[in-house]
Amino acid sequence: MGAPGKLSMVQVLFFASLRDAVGVDEISLPIDDPLTFDRFMAELRTALSDAAYAAICAENVRVAINQELVDGVRLISAGDEIAFLPPVTGG
Repeated sequence: MGAPGKLSMVQVLFFASLRDAVGVDEISLPIDDPLTFDRFMAELRTALSDAAYAAICAENVRVAINQELVDGVRLISAGDEIAFLPPVTGG
């Protein structure tokens, strides 16, 4: 962990229709401490447009942290990779 008050980055990835909604395939988000997922989302909210944020918060969007699908509470730490995956469609 870095020195107190020193900002570190997390990589945030957007795939398929979410990439289209956000307008980029990834962003780097500075964080200064491990964050709860809710606090991370509040930080991410400031980096995205209203429409982009609404798209990643849709009910069927899945989240992976460090390439592992997650549900529920999880801490986000510097160096983590957070990916937002759109709903899978097909038949």
